[in-house]
Amino acid sequence: MEIDYKEILSYAIILIIVLIAAQHLNVVVSGSMEPAFYRGDIVLVEKANFFGIHEFDPNSVEVGDVVVYNAAWYDQPVIHRIINITDINGSTMYVIKGDNNDRPDPYYVKADQIREKVVTFGDNLVVIPKIGYLSLWLRGL
Repeated sequence: MEIDYKEILSYAIILIIVLIAAQHLNVVVSGSMEPAFYRGDIVLVEKANFFGIHEFDPNSVEVGDVVVYNAAWYDQPVIHRIINITDINGSTMYVIKGDNNDRPDPYYVKADQIREKVVTFGDNLVVIPKIGYLSLWLRGL
């Protein structure tokens, strides 16, 4: 039996590409951002720090950007929209809110809490509808 190193290398490259792509997809677990995206949708994200690669700078996010951040009030990362940027005692703070929520999230957010930003194409968020339901089901959500 002969080993085909080109075939093994091609499978390894495909596996690496799939693993990198999977790290840039985020399953939506609630309806807090409707109608921008819904529970079970998947959003494409860029990362503030992907193994030392900075795909975007959390200090450069703007009002209207949808970000994934480590919330002080919830034990999982939250995907919501920046609705205001303010300065408090010399620190830039972000007011963040789910589009479908009545009120902003309960605490200001600092740039170092922002992990990811949802990718836009033109003015549209990059969303893959509904295929995240399998992930939600497997995770018991």
